[in-house]
Amino acid sequence: MPSFDEVLKEAGEFGRFQKRVFFLLCQTGITFSFLFASMVFLGPAPDGYWCRIPGAAELSERCGWTLEEEENLTVLPLRLANGSSSGKCERLDIVWDNSVSCTSPLTRYGNHSVSNLPLAACHDNWVYKQPHSSIVSEYNLVCSNAWMLDLSQAILSLGFLTGSFTLGYAADRYGRLLIYLLSCLGVGICGIIVAFSPNFTVFLIFRFLQGVFGKGTWMTCYVIVTEIVGSDQRIVGIVIQVFFTLGIMILPGIAYLVPTWQGIQLVISLPNFLFLLYYWVVPESPRWLLTRKKGEKALKIMHNIAKHNGKYLSPHYSEITISNEEVSNPSFLDLVRTPRMRRNTLIFMYAWFTSALIYQGLVMRLGIVGGNLYLDFFISGAVELPAALLILLTIDRIGRRLPFGISNIVAGIACLITAFLPEDMPWLKTTVATLGRLGITMSFEIVYLVNSELYPTTLRNFGVSLCSSLCDLGGIIAPFLLFRLAAIWLELPLIIFSILAVVCGLLVFLLPETKGISLPETVEDVEQISSHFGKCGKKQKHRDTNSYI
Repeated sequence: MPSFDEVLKEAGEFGRFQKRVFFLLCQTGITFSFLFASMVFLGPAPDGYWCRIPGAAELSERCGWTLEEEENLTVLPLRLANGSSSGKCERLDIVWDNSVSCTSPLTRYGNHSVSNLPLAACHDNWVYKQPHSSIVSEYNLVCSNAWMLDLSQAILSLGFLTGSFTLGYAADRYGRLLIYLLSCLGVGICGIIVAFSPNFTVFLIFRFLQGVFGKGTWMTCYVIVTEIVGSDQRIVGIVIQVFFTLGIMILPGIAYLVPTWQGIQLVISLPNFLFLLYYWVVPESPRWLLTRKKGEKALKIMHNIAKHNGKYLSPHYSEITISNEEVSNPSFLDLVRTPRMRRNTLIFMYAWFTSALIYQGLVMRLGIVGGNLYLDFFISGAVELPAALLILLTIDRIGRRLPFGISNIVAGIACLITAFLPEDMPWLKTTVATLGRLGITMSFEIVYLVNSELYPTTLRNFGVSLCSSLCDLGGIIAPFLLFRLAAIWLELPLIIFSILAVVCGLLVFLLPETKGISLPETVEDVEQISSHFGKCGKKQKHRDTNSYI
C-alpha cells in the first residue's frame, strides 16, 4: 500500500491547494510579530510629565491654569531648588490650600527660601501632557514603578514559554487545526481585554495569556504548512518567517496612524478573529490524522487536495500505509529516549536559546542611528529581509546543515571583530555588527525548518514547541546579560555572544542533512535518518509500517 508521501506526490506536493493554505497561514506571522514587538509602541516614555504638589489640582482649577502654567509654577521652582532634579520623580514637600495666591503661589515662602524647601518622593500624583497615550501614562509606570514596564514584556515572554509547553503538547494530542483556531480566538479575546484593562494587574494577566495563545498560533501554523507539502517544498517555512519580518515593518505604520495605545492594541489583536474563518478552508494535517489512526479522514483530505490541484488519485489509493507505532500522548522523555533523538533535541534546545539571546542582544546594541522611532523600527525590520533571501538561495542547493552552521559561525566571528574595532570607526563597527545580525537571523530562521524536519509526526508539534521554549528563555535573559556585562566592559557581551554562536555552529554539524528527505513518521525513522542519510547522502526509504487502515 502507498505511503503518505507517495499519495501526496500523486495529489500534488505544492499545488493550488497548498499555495492557498500557505498564503492564508502566512498572515499569522504578521499578527504574531505585532504581538512580539508591540511593547515598543504600547509603552513609549511620555513626552512630558511631572509630579503634582498636593492641592495643586484644586488650585489649578480655581485659578484657571493651563497645564503649561501649572508646570511653570510648580516644577520650575523645584528645579531651582534642586538643580539635579527634573521634577518628574520628586516634588516640593508642601501642601497648597485656598489661601495660596494664583499669581505667585510660592510668595509665602519668601524669595530666597525656595532652595531650602524640603523635597518628597512622588508616588501616585503624576500629571501627563498626553494622558493615556501609552501604558506608561495609563498605569503610572514611571520613576520607582519604571521596572514594571520591563515586567510587562517579561510576562509576554513567559506566556510564550508556557504556550510552547501546553499548546505544543495539545496540538500533538488533539490536532493542529483545533489548537490553531482556539489559539486565534484566545489571542483576540485577550487582546481586547488588555486594551480595556481597568488596572495593571489585569493588564499583566491577560498579556500573559495573549503570549500563551500567540505562541500557539505561530508554532501550529508553521507545523501545518510543513506537513502538507512535499519534502522539496518545505522551504516554505522560511517564507512564513518573511511575513514575520513584514509584520515588523508594518507595525510602526500602524503606531504612527493610531494615536493611543488602546487603539494600537485593538488594531493588532482584532485580525485574529478573521483567522477563525480558516475552519472552512484550512484542513487538519493528514499526517497527524494518520498517526492518530484516522486514515479515512486523512484520505478524504488527500482527495480534496488532489481535486483542487487538478489531479486525480488512482483507484488503488483507497488506503494509506500508517504507522504501527502505538498512539500515545507526547512527553519530554520521548524526545530523549533514543540516542539520536536525544542528540538532536539537546542541540536544538541550545540552538534556539543561542539564536534568541544573540538576536535580541544585537538588536538592542545595534540601535539604528536617528531619532525617529517609527523610521528606525522600520529599517531594523528591513535589515532582516536579505537573510531570508540568502536562505532561499542556498538551502535547496547545498542543503540545510552547511548554511545553518556557517551562519552561526559568521555571527560569532562578526561579534568578536566588532568588539575589538576602534571606537573612532563607528561605520565599520555598525557594518560588521549588521553582518552578525544577518548571520544570527539566518540561524534563527533555519532552526525552525530543520527542527520540524528532524522530529517524527507523532512528536513534531510538541518537540518544536518544547525546543523553541528555550528561545523565550533566551529572550528573557538577553537584556540582563547585555546591560550587566556592558557595565563591566562595553564589549564583553559581544565576546559572550561570539563564543555561544561559534559553539552552536560546530554543534549543528553533528546533525544529519535533511535536504530532500521525507518527513519522519516515527522515532525509528529519525534514528534511521540520523544513522544512514548523512553518510550515504541518499533518502532513507525504509519504513517499518505494516499496519493499514
